[in-house]
Amino acid sequence: MQEQQLAQGSPAFPGGSKSRVNRAGDNVRGGVATQDDLRVIDEWRAAHRAVLNTFQAILRKRVRGKGVTVAQRHKRKRTIFEKLVRFPSMSLSRMDDVAGCRLIFKKPKDLYAFRDSFLRARFRHKRRNASESDKYDYIKGPKETGYRGVHDVYEYDVNSTVGRAQTGLYVEIQYRTLVQHAWATAVEVIGFITESQPKFQRGDTRFAHAMALASEVLARAHEGQKGPFPDIEDRDLISQFLAADKEIGLLRMLRGLNAADRAVSTNKNSILIFSGGKPLEVKTYRDAPDALRALFELEKQMPDKDIVLVRGDTSDEVRLAFKNYFSDARDFISLVEDGCAKLSKTKKILDVYRPDDRKVGRPKKSR
Repeated sequence: MQEQQLAQGSPAFPGGSKSRVNRAGDNVRGGVATQDDLRVIDEWRAAHRAVLNTFQAILRKRVRGKGVTVAQRHKRKRTIFEKLVRFPSMSLSRMDDVAGCRLIFKKPKDLYAFRDSFLRARFRHKRRNASESDKYDYIKGPKETGYRGVHDVYEYDVNSTVGRAQTGLYVEIQYRTLVQHAWATAVEVIGFITESQPKFQRGDTRFAHAMALASEVLARAHEGQKGPFPDIEDRDLISQFLAADKEIGLLRMLRGLNAADRAVSTNKNSILIFSGGKPLEVKTYRDAPDALRALFELEKQMPDKDIVLVRGDTSDEVRLAFKNYFSDARDFISLVEDGCAKLSKTKKILDVYRPDDRKVGRPKKSR
């Protein structure tokens, strides 16, 4: 197939063809993937780099001077394989979040103002959910897990000879506020340090329930919105969250983490390697192709570890956009504590579940 397309002067779809990529995905799902299948998937994943570069450049230009954080990431191979198993009918070539750009805003109104403007942008790339603008709006309709944010999926479309092979690949744009991002970060951290995955409602369901309640607290207290439990009264919500937190020691566990202090280099491409119970390992690369090659090699060497390639213009952007890989849930803890106090209309609500360490993790105020 690939030789035939090249002979006709048309670049081949990454991996040879969509049907070949799908077959490789089916073989992974069935546990019979060959080395050639894995090669096909790697080629297909690598091709998303051009799509990411195009969209992050467009987004960065549009948010310049607006105080918005922009970052991009390749979906981990391990996560792709897990998703294939979770969704048995999904074709790999149709997986729409392999390439992702994330924008983090200060407030919901800033998020929606930018998104509305971006949706009016004129370019060839097609938005998959164009006929259903609210389909992936999880702020207006939060997931039952408590996830809030807005997603749009675009299909890459260019005419250039170099880029034509990537036509048809997808990129997902995630819009979040700082509050929503703090919650999502804490969910990821819980997945790293426990046997549970509240993001997918797997494992100990008490973690998922506590985080869903926390999402409702954050939505009401800090953004004047509702989350997955819109009908619960404020004081009942706080009571339920405090009881759930006390049972599993959620905030105490998160507070006990030591955020990784190792700074990400000013090089724009960083590979983050997370291994349960061990410090975060960071590898940095000046050039994107070198980083991508290293990513694939590290995935082969360490198939049981979480390894992700991220990119940001500064080290601060990388740390903010991917706090979960630095086991950093401090923002979440602070927001939840303040939210509980605000909704319960008392400054002493924290005494109920944190009598001995009220000042832990809090910076001293300057005089």
